[in-house]
Amino acid sequence: MSENLRPMGFWEKVSKLDRRWIYSAVAITVIIPLIWRIDFPVGITPEAKQLFDAVEALPDGSTVMLTFDYYASALPETEPASRAALHHLFRKNCKVVTMTTIPLGGPTISERVTRDMAKLYDKVYGIDYVNLGYKANYVAVLSGMGSSIEDIYPADNSGTKLADLPIIQNIKNYDDIDFIFVVADNAIVDYWISIVNAQYNTPVGASVTAVSAPKYYPLVTSGQMTGLLGGMKGAAEYEIMVGKEAAAVKGMSVQSLVHFLIILMVIMGNVGYFVSRKKKPQAA
Repeated sequence: MSENLRPMGFWEKVSKLDRRWIYSAVAITVIIPLIWRIDFPVGITPEAKQLFDAVEALPDGSTVMLTFDYYASALPETEPASRAALHHLFRKNCKVVTMTTIPLGGPTISERVTRDMAKLYDKVYGIDYVNLGYKANYVAVLSGMGSSIEDIYPADNSGTKLADLPIIQNIKNYDDIDFIFVVADNAIVDYWISIVNAQYNTPVGASVTAVSAPKYYPLVTSGQMTGLLGGMKGAAEYEIMVGKEAAAVKGMSVQSLVHFLIILMVIMGNVGYFVSRKKKPQAA
């Protein structure tokens, strides 16, 4: 029988599977955990636990600066970390000062997230938290706040003079900031470490994108950073420790299922390829 007329076996069909079926399988795998909750274990890394413990150890009512140093393109990895951090900080009745070094989207994101979270804890703007917004030239901004926050930010993100906000009366510079929680998708973390931590000895912890995380683990080991969250998994870890499982935990379920599917397809594709090659008639 001609090879073209010979019916294909299962593995041969797998090796020649139309890619549209693969795309469909991935789409279904993404949709399922978004409709029905599927829980996968999320291990807590020492770096994430260190960051959580550092915030947890702050006396209630401490002042914490939370940064929104990320673009909208990184929201799935970064916004869940910001929300989990605010759960933790507002629950401890910390005074929260937010800011961003990102001109495009940063001020809008920080405004939206902080006001959403403040409503959950009945926090009052100007008393319990303040959003400084964005200022250009981040090196000058980070350095200048060491002398006076109000000199760098005469007004908040909405244009209200800082002098008119009660929360700022006791916050002059980094000496009045107990901890800095940086959430970023870029190398701005380097400057928070080299300028703020190194020069003013203010403790800095960070949540960064997964691709950036390996760069910063040595800084945790050296003591220059107080804890680290890496990507969506890091945000999911913090959600779990805070007891507020949300977008990151759900995202990890989607990500895990898709990874399992990809691994399965790679294995099946390779088996199909080798079985099909073995069945081909050898040339005389």
